[in-house]
Amino acid sequence: MSAHPAVVRIRAALPIAGDAAYALGGLWISATMLANWPDPHGYWRDGDVLAYVLLGAILLPQVLRRRFPAAVLVSTVLWTACYFTRGYYHVPAVGCLLLPLYTVAARRERRVSASCAVLVLLVELWGSRLAEPGIGALSAGFVVAATIVGWKAGDGARRLRDLTLRLRREQEEKARRAVMEERIQIARELHDVIAHHVSVIAVQTGVAGYVVTTDPATARSALDVIAASAREALGEMRRMLVVLRAADRVPAAPGAAAEPAPEVPGLGRLGELAARVSAAGVPVRVRVTGSAYALPPGIDLCAYRVVQEALTNVMKHAPAARTTVHVHYARDSVSVLVRDEGAAQRVSATRSPSSGQGLIGMRERATIYHGTVVTRSVPEGGFEVSLTVPVPRPVAAR
Repeated sequence: MSAHPAVVRIRAALPIAGDAAYALGGLWISATMLANWPDPHGYWRDGDVLAYVLLGAILLPQVLRRRFPAAVLVSTVLWTACYFTRGYYHVPAVGCLLLPLYTVAARRERRVSASCAVLVLLVELWGSRLAEPGIGALSAGFVVAATIVGWKAGDGARRLRDLTLRLRREQEEKARRAVMEERIQIARELHDVIAHHVSVIAVQTGVAGYVVTTDPATARSALDVIAASAREALGEMRRMLVVLRAADRVPAAPGAAAEPAPEVPGLGRLGELAARVSAAGVPVRVRVTGSAYALPPGIDLCAYRVVQEALTNVMKHAPAARTTVHVHYARDSVSVLVRDEGAAQRVSATRSPSSGQGLIGMRERATIYHGTVVTRSVPEGGFEVSLTVPVPRPVAAR
């Protein structure tokens, strides 16, 4: 939620107001010290109009120190050097260089700020010659320590700001990578959904075109399968859109019915998938062994998509081949085996266990959940896709 424009303007004006208060307050204090500090031994030049003008030239430009840090520092150094050269009481001007030095150290690279610190130190040492006899060394040591502290404080603020910016950029880069990974996941989902349903539609379209005049009942059945596949493809794509828009959805009004969450496909829908593929001309048999239990949604969807992609490949490369889908629930893992009985020569001519975007997608899905996918040609004929995914023990126990 953005702040009100008036609040933004007030926040922007606060630093300038603070610098103005510092400049005016510092000028008043310095002028008061210059006028009232006793000098019974005549160490300093008497304060006159020029002394007050020089103090104003030293302090008033510091209102702009945030916008023009280097220019304000140079101006302050020059006017302070003039003030010290004239021999006026040095104490009111000693501290006026520290804030501009801090600002330059905080806003410019170290090479520039270190040069400015040396310049400030030389001017401060030039002013310390005006100290009372007996404390000249103490005065020189004080200005050296003050200059080092002012520069180190500003340099530390700069490094802290740079670190903050670097961390912010790293966070933005991580967010960008997360968005890219999410887009890759969405592209994989779209590939699986569209490839499977388009394969079913293509096969059934060929069947309907072949028997449309000789067997109207079969053609009608093929058209029904085409319509069902198209509806399911649209439904799954709509589900992905709902998931994508969930973050931007406006909260429902109190008492309004919540929109139902979209159903995520899983191994529980293998029966529907097998029936649809069987209707497309590829007889599929599903066999489940072990004690079935609820899988985490991600693993459940991963296993379903691998089976879907494997059956899509069967329809593409070995149409009408009998296929078996074997799901086994172990105590701490779930495995899926999809095997078709296509001709051996067809398998070797059209499919390779190490090629194809579908096989790459299977392996990428399995890798996300620390699983493995093995694909191979069966010696007696056919092709086999095997997936094994570990399941967390607490889930398996339930």
